[in-house]
Amino acid sequence: MLSLPIRPSISLTEILCYSFLAFIIALIYTQPFVRVLHHFKLGKKLRIDAVDGASASVFLNYHQAKAGTPTMGGILIWGSIVITLFISRLIAAQGLIDHSLLQRGQVYIPLAVLIGFGLLGAIDDYLNICGMGKNRGLNAIPKLCFLILMSAAAAYWFYFRLQYQSIHVPFGHLMGLSSDQLELGVLYIPFFIFVVIGTANAVNVTDGLDGLAGGLLIIAFGAFGLIAYVQSLYVLAAFCGVVAGAVAAFLWHNVPPALFFMGDTGALALGGTLAVMAFMINQVLILPLIGFVFVIEMLSVIIQLTSKRFFKRKIFRSAPFHHHLEALNWGESKVTMRLWIIGTFFAFLGVLVGMYG
Repeated sequence: MLSLPIRPSISLTEILCYSFLAFIIALIYTQPFVRVLHHFKLGKKLRIDAVDGASASVFLNYHQAKAGTPTMGGILIWGSIVITLFISRLIAAQGLIDHSLLQRGQVYIPLAVLIGFGLLGAIDDYLNICGMGKNRGLNAIPKLCFLILMSAAAAYWFYFRLQYQSIHVPFGHLMGLSSDQLELGVLYIPFFIFVVIGTANAVNVTDGLDGLAGGLLIIAFGAFGLIAYVQSLYVLAAFCGVVAGAVAAFLWHNVPPALFFMGDTGALALGGTLAVMAFMINQVLILPLIGFVFVIEMLSVIIQLTSKRFFKRKIFRSAPFHHHLEALNWGESKVTMRLWIIGTFFAFLGVLVGMYG
């Protein structure tokens, strides 16, 4: 059991109310937000190159009509989350509830990562829209440097302030470990950075079909919220519920045909926050289960690039994996819903491992 600085009790009813509040706030602001995106012509520029540098013929064949669709919808998502958290603080200040969700020991770090990664993604999205940068967006090296810097700051807080130096190994005693905790010592910091950046990029890679990443993120945050609640980490459970509620409102308008896209400002922010949440509840080793589709999508890109570089051949018709399935003529909605089903199944396995491992 974790020993976080403040662990107030928040009822399941309150958690559901906070989730619904985030959902309503995001819905209310969707139309005016989209009008702003249209007004400033913040529309998606379709990529013309695939991940291996060749022409993105498969992508363009199926997504040509989406050119110009407003992007940067992630601002609406994390903006709604921030508003919900501050409303909880105002309600608590009035004495209507005992505790707000803005708890320094539990919410400040995931919230900082959400906003920090979100702002970086917003810059990347804006440069992409304006056609700036070598690849029409923030160049890879400075983007990675900023991700490392922000992840390192979060890792510092975990290691030195929260005293996190080990990770929980599910069923570790069955694998010959003396306990279910694997001590990493100072290696916790680079491990933390690798997982956070890897997860952020995996979600970003997955965000290629209408509704795909949004649905999977709701599943993933819902799963971690359930585990946090069972572990009596009620504030973290509520935070997961708020994120899921805000993403659900975005998904309401993102299912085919999408009214707008979340962009890097949403995918990087939510992916990084998902990884931080896994560390917060000390269940990072079940992250590959709860985010199984994200892992498959990222691996498909790595495999495709490696095969093209060393063997001069493609493994997939197109990468990431969802575009390969599109190239098999599954259809966008069928690909999305089937990957949702797979994501739900593995998230359920992850919840079971997290609870009983």
